[in-house]
Amino acid sequence: MQKKPFLHMDLRRLILILAVMSALITLANGFFATYRVQRQLLIDSTLDANRLYAAKLASTTEIFFDTTQRQLAYSAALLAKGFGDDAFLRAETRRLLLQTNTFNSVAVVNANGVVLATSPETIRMKGRQLTTPGALQALQDRQARISEPYISAAGNLVIFVSAPIRDDAGSYLGYVGGAIYLRQKGILNQLLGQDYHDAGANTFVVDRDKHILYHQNPARIGQSLKQGPIGDAIESLGNGSVREDTPSGVNSLVGYASVPTAGWVIVTVRTTDNTLLSLQGLMVKVLHQITPLTLLTLLAVWLLSRLISQPLGLLARSANDMDRVGISDDIERIPSWYFEVAQLKRAMLLGISLLQNKIGKLRTEAQTDLLTGLFNRRGLSFALEYCRAGKQDLAVVALDIDRFKRVNDTYGHHVGDEVIRLLAQQLRAGSRDGDILCRNGGEEFLMLLPGTDGETAREIAERLRERVAATTFPVVERITISLGVALWTPAMGEIDRALKSADEALYRAKKQGRDQVVMA
Repeated sequence: MQKKPFLHMDLRRLILILAVMSALITLANGFFATYRVQRQLLIDSTLDANRLYAAKLASTTEIFFDTTQRQLAYSAALLAKGFGDDAFLRAETRRLLLQTNTFNSVAVVNANGVVLATSPETIRMKGRQLTTPGALQALQDRQARISEPYISAAGNLVIFVSAPIRDDAGSYLGYVGGAIYLRQKGILNQLLGQDYHDAGANTFVVDRDKHILYHQNPARIGQSLKQGPIGDAIESLGNGSVREDTPSGVNSLVGYASVPTAGWVIVTVRTTDNTLLSLQGLMVKVLHQITPLTLLTLLAVWLLSRLISQPLGLLARSANDMDRVGISDDIERIPSWYFEVAQLKRAMLLGISLLQNKIGKLRTEAQTDLLTGLFNRRGLSFALEYCRAGKQDLAVVALDIDRFKRVNDTYGHHVGDEVIRLLAQQLRAGSRDGDILCRNGGEEFLMLLPGTDGETAREIAERLRERVAATTFPVVERITISLGVALWTPAMGEIDRALKSADEALYRAKKQGRDQVVMA
């Protein structure tokens, strides 16, 4: 089955793809981060604005109740002096009703709960015994108070504000009070209904029992507030803000503040969806702002990728024709305006020079040893020149066979040649693809290990020594070798110094008892 050819993508396309992906990912991340930050800022600012607005209304309502109680207290002081004068009582109740438009009705009640005067008189309550919760609370406490909301005899949702009437001796005569109808227009209704806040917000008032006392939708007045974060916050009678999810899935941003005198809580609510409507337009503006810059960035990346990849592409195409006559001149004309291209260009020119002038000679001249197939002295010379030109660190291993003369003397030269040939096979088996193996003459060998440090070279030499010692050779059965290892770097100058150092290390290995590796 024929394999499909591997498709190589050029550098310019790779740079473009990477740059475009990076730009788009960065754009998406920035856009998303901006959205998240702006969204949270809008939510936090709305919660804070709702809390402040509720606090403002609560403060205003508190002032209203304080003023109302002061007004009733002043009237109670006047009524104490003329408590037996029916005309005076009627006049005073009428003044209270008409002077500030605070109350829907006003009444003066004696200590037995009997109405002495009312305004307006159309309610016809004079002489009747009051049994409403507000009236009974006022009689029972005999203190200035604001009643809990209750349903009046006429079916109105009412709060009753009262002040006790006492004579000069401090005796309790009764009280004067005003009723505020929560479902009808009045000064309190107008005060709470003035919406200077955001048009998307909704404001309502609840009492301690979580009954709605005021709502922009009159149908909600008198209903109980459902359990939830708002209800929990109301129980604390404090100020703050909270987020709430309704059963229908609507998320709300709530600010609340208490009216301590009345025990009420004023709540301002805005849905999260309504709050975030402006965010859509804001994000569109952000997108319009960053899109031109993104396009300019992509254009700049395309131009830069073309400039970067063009010389590399020319070098890559030249690599396919390195054996062509005149290729060096073509490579010389390739622009090399940045470091990497300059280095690649230099390396290619050097490689071409070595291939055409030196390695070509290695192929045409007799450079291999006939017995072992390894490089001979001439091949070694060209290999050393190649290593020197590449300016790469090099390890040199010099080795020979211990007591090889005894082998020749005892078994003959033909057996000695066979031992040398088999040892060369062991060298090949223990070397790497890039290593250079040479027979330096007689039983002496050299291994050139490019790009190898001292420890690695010593390990390679040691493994070779152990391999040879464990091998059974024909006739002689067992031989050993001694090895010397030296290192060379381009900074050391001539590579011949490393060869000499390896030879000297080999000599020390012989002198120290043979069958061992010695580092130079």
